[in-house]
Amino acid sequence: MDDVAARAGVSAMTVSRVINGRSNVGAETRAAVHEAIRALGYTPNVAARSLVTSAELRIGVIYANPSAAFMSDFLTGVFEEASARGARLVLLKGGEGGGAPDKAAIDTLLAAGVGGVILAPPLGEAASVLRVLRKAGLPMAAVGAYGVRDAICVRIDDRHAAFEMARELIELGHRRLGFILGNPDQAASAERLAGFLAAVREAEGVSIVTAQGDFSFASGLAAAEQLLDASPPPTAIFASNDDMAAAAVSVAHRRQLDVPGELTVVGFDDTSAAVTLWPPLTTIHQPVRKLAAEALGLLAAEITAGQEPTDRRADHVLEYEIVRRQSTASRQG
Repeated sequence: MDDVAARAGVSAMTVSRVINGRSNVGAETRAAVHEAIRALGYTPNVAARSLVTSAELRIGVIYANPSAAFMSDFLTGVFEEASARGARLVLLKGGEGGGAPDKAAIDTLLAAGVGGVILAPPLGEAASVLRVLRKAGLPMAAVGAYGVRDAICVRIDDRHAAFEMARELIELGHRRLGFILGNPDQAASAERLAGFLAAVREAEGVSIVTAQGDFSFASGLAAAEQLLDASPPPTAIFASNDDMAAAAVSVAHRRQLDVPGELTVVGFDDTSAAVTLWPPLTTIHQPVRKLAAEALGLLAAEITAGQEPTDRRADHVLEYEIVRRQSTASRQG
């Protein structure tokens, strides 16, 4: 920090103010400090952590998700919990479609003096992001992730939730099921598929057809078209999130198929997308706001306690429930 101050021609205290985003620094001075930081390759992580106090808890939030409805719930949960704790948030948006931000963007976030970072899915399992944060030695929390080393993981039991939903479809009499997979880079996608397949294996006379999606509405459109082009087509489609389920309903309407009379459609998450279409979706309620708030709360507690990140933490698993609406119907024969 002294080297940065000397190069920029300011005091170390001024450097500290810039790193921590204080407003009482002129634009020209701020630019000179940032230029010195870049020129010297300075990463002020250790200094930043020492500056985090209970009076000003500063937490970074890195987010990118193709589902706008999911992100709205996630960020609402983060904002509400941060407000309750008097924490200041520093936000960093990743690339389109859930892509990770580049290292330079993450370094800039860290230089803002954050004491820890919360990651929205799918970034909690993005190797490039985790590598930078681990090197910085900052505490981190990942929502929807499974067993990530060095991170607090907050999630639901995706496998069992998908198992229960698939079993319910089978109990309604459906024997030809379609399944739209989520982002292949997320553990939750594999868990949901595993739960679906487990329920199918327990039943007799059930056949399945699957299509790959990535949690976006656009991918759901393509996947639903693929499923409904199958011969014979499924009588029920289970999509790995609500956006893709909404897309399946849209495709059904375009094909003049009655939902749920001719095609049952169910989703996962219970975001606003589930109730902004007709018919409203039967889906699995994943408490996204609560997951985000819980992750931030656990992270904040670790930061203020001054604990060092550990190699492995137990996952924090919250409850889910099936919410039954008008997109499902029984099937005879």
